[in-house]
Amino acid sequence: MYVMLSGFSCQLIVSIRVRAPERRPLTEKKQILKSASIITLVTIVSRILGYVRDQRIALLLGTTPAADAYVLAYRIPNLFRRLVAEGSMTASFIPVFSSYMREKSGKELWEFANRLFWTLALVAAVITVLGMVFSPTVVRLFAGRNIAGIQAVELNRIIFPYLFFVSLAALAMGILNCFNVFGLPAATPVFLNLATILFTFAIVRNYFRDAATSIAVGVLVGGVLQFLIQVPLLVRKGMNFNFGISFSHPAIRDVARLMIPRLFGIGIGQINLLIDTRFATASMMPEGSLAALYLADRVMELVLGGYAIAVATAILPMMSHQAAGKDYEALKKTLSFSVRIVAFITIPAALGLMILREPIIRVLFQHGQFVAESTRLTARALLYYSIGLPALASVKLIVPAFYSTRDTKTPVIIASISLVINIVLNIVFIQFFYKRVQNGGPALATALATFFDFFALFIIFRIRYGSMGTMEILRSFSKIFLCAGIMGVACWFGNYYTTFTIHSRFLVQLLVFAGLIVGATVLYLALAWVFRCHEIEEVYGIATRRRIGGGDGYAEP
Repeated sequence: MYVMLSGFSCQLIVSIRVRAPERRPLTEKKQILKSASIITLVTIVSRILGYVRDQRIALLLGTTPAADAYVLAYRIPNLFRRLVAEGSMTASFIPVFSSYMREKSGKELWEFANRLFWTLALVAAVITVLGMVFSPTVVRLFAGRNIAGIQAVELNRIIFPYLFFVSLAALAMGILNCFNVFGLPAATPVFLNLATILFTFAIVRNYFRDAATSIAVGVLVGGVLQFLIQVPLLVRKGMNFNFGISFSHPAIRDVARLMIPRLFGIGIGQINLLIDTRFATASMMPEGSLAALYLADRVMELVLGGYAIAVATAILPMMSHQAAGKDYEALKKTLSFSVRIVAFITIPAALGLMILREPIIRVLFQHGQFVAESTRLTARALLYYSIGLPALASVKLIVPAFYSTRDTKTPVIIASISLVINIVLNIVFIQFFYKRVQNGGPALATALATFFDFFALFIIFRIRYGSMGTMEILRSFSKIFLCAGIMGVACWFGNYYTTFTIHSRFLVQLLVFAGLIVGATVLYLALAWVFRCHEIEEVYGIATRRRIGGGDGYAEP
């Protein structure tokens, strides 16, 4: 909630400008902020519904073995979705499709799109069938012989076809993004959330054996809707869905060549998440550890989905066009600007999540089967996940920068090292520091491995392409850390002097908590203004058409 409010506050400034009539062509910075603001405003709605969905699931399942089984069953096809579809495939497809838009005719462009669609449909169908048939083996791979894995087998078979539909939805999203259409693709998760929420209510849930089964069916229905909602706009853009499967089409081979190594590069967060899953289901972990990690990760997604992923989605097509035109100076400026903007949001958000972790989890989820012990488990995981939030958000920006230049080797090497670091740290935490970190060990291992991932990629990118304006980034970071630190102290005192709300009615807790969040957000933005953080000045300058950033912004018309 802290992140939603802070991101929303920044977006109000931008969205006012977005709705105004344009008098001049968009600068690159303005295009990023405009696209990101559209995505963010839509995503805020999706994240609110996502919270309602998770709150309903937590209310029905809590952190019981049934919750662990559902989370495990959902994560397995979701991993394939993010690696094969939204992660690797989309990031590989956009640069190739962008090149076709620049160099080929409309007929060749849509022939490529149609053939890739049906080829992807075939591959996704094969993976889906295999996942359903070998569900016991797959579940055992990720959960060992944990009791949650037994129930998860059936739920996994119900959810796995979701992968097929959401893979096609991801391709549709990539095509529309290349045409600078961001609103509708960003809105597709809304339908997933609505479908899942619907299947948590008794009027639908009573038709199924238990709540976990009903929720699993809701996920499948949501996946179907995510694809179907984009079809009409695809047709209007020129897609005719003419049947044709080809593994030899040159553009499809380019996508495949770029895609295979990216399974490690852009999917590092998801691979680490499944490593965490394996360790979270270890016998010494407390019951409900997997569900606690899932909910902590969902709170983190409020940041990544609310702004960081929005910026990453907006800059990928732009960086692909810049790389295709060999304009590496513009590409570096785009990346540097995006890193600073995302840090402006994620650094204070991470600190706020760490300090207010227990009130956040208590207010958001402590109802029904989700009891006080569930709150403690989830808050501990959130503490350690939050440490790595800025790095995780930045990785989502810098990995596509490598891919836009068609460099696949470097992210693979760094991702492989990061995976090893994550595994080693998980072993160390569970063997030697379990009493200290407990169920937060997998989250802390992921956070530390992600920091290595970001710094290694950033240094290599700078060495290869020259100055990235590192000193400007460091100056921005120092101001951001100062403002966030002062805000963090205020949050700590606010949390300390309102602990009486633990035993108060929910409405009192909600009001006090909302006051803490709003106060922290206002304080941070005010401090950023006082200390002249360049990021807030850039956003404000674009909104008011003032010249900013040393000539990169707008002049008065």
